[in-house]
Amino acid sequence: MTRSGGETKVSEEEIREQIAALGSPLIDQRHEAVAALRETGTPAIVPLIAALADAKDNELRWYAAIALAKIGESAVAPLIAAMQEVGDRDFRRYAAAALGEIGIPAIESLITAMRSEDRELRGFLSQALCRIGEPAVEPLRQRLNDADELLRSCATLTLWQMGETGVPVIVKHAENEE
Repeated sequence: MTRSGGETKVSEEEIREQIAALGSPLIDQRHEAVAALRETGTPAIVPLIAALADAKDNELRWYAAIALAKIGESAVAPLIAAMQEVGDRDFRRYAAAALGEIGIPAIESLITAMRSEDRELRGFLSQALCRIGEPAVEPLRQRLNDADELLRSCATLTLWQMGETGVPVIVKHAENEE
């Protein structure tokens, strides 16, 4: 392993070993693997997404999602692209959780991806935005007048799902429309 530009360079074999360790019965090994994959950064994203998609149990999905969330912003676009391709609900649920944990850097990409005709996908994207919470409110509010009717609807529904955080924005917007 070598350090370069904020990421640790490791071989594909080392990445595979770390991903395998995410399924270890020893929690310390799982935590060490998450930390190592975070340090690896971008090179670990595609193998982690594949592990998330191929996982046979939710525990491995959980740790793969955590590792992706820890990698951060560089995982956003690949995760959303994978969610668009992989229709498995468990995969999408955990990918959405990772995106929600990434937080602010994921907001615009999540909103843009809501233009999808895939209703279930839109629901998972909305869940990620709800997990982000308050920082997603203003970007969603800005979409309440979007030319795309589907995006307007998704923004409204997501704000509604946010409850006390988002509903006042919808009410204020409706009052301004009158």
